Amino acid sequence: MKRFFLLLNYAGAFALLAGLVMRMFLPEYYAMVYICGAVLFAVTQFLLRPRYDSLVMRRLVAQQQLAGMLLVGAGVLMFTHYSNEWIVILLCATIMEVYTVFRLSHEEARLNENKK
Repeated sequence: MKRFFLLLNYAGAFALLAGLVMRMFLPEYYAMVYICGAVLFAVTQFLLRPRYDSLVMRRLVAQQQLAGMLLVGAGVLMFTHYSNEWIVILLCATIMEVYTVFRLSHEEARLNENKK
């Protein structure tokens, strides 16, 4: 089951990227593709949430989930506003996602070192 959710996560990430690239070529459909990818990506982040005892790890997972919700919020703004306000939210979500991915891997390595 975890493998299925991981595949959904990858499909959502691909649809996010495809939706953003489609903005240049197919501007009438990019928001629909993006929002589908954002919802898939955010939902799988909530479903694949690892359980940690460390406060730092739980905080990073919560930040990652918040970033997923911001990605969905950017998609909603794509539909409701026809200017570029959604880009600011997308930038914030992207920075949060990148930060948490690197910090989570670093903290997991540190926790595994302490267990040995």
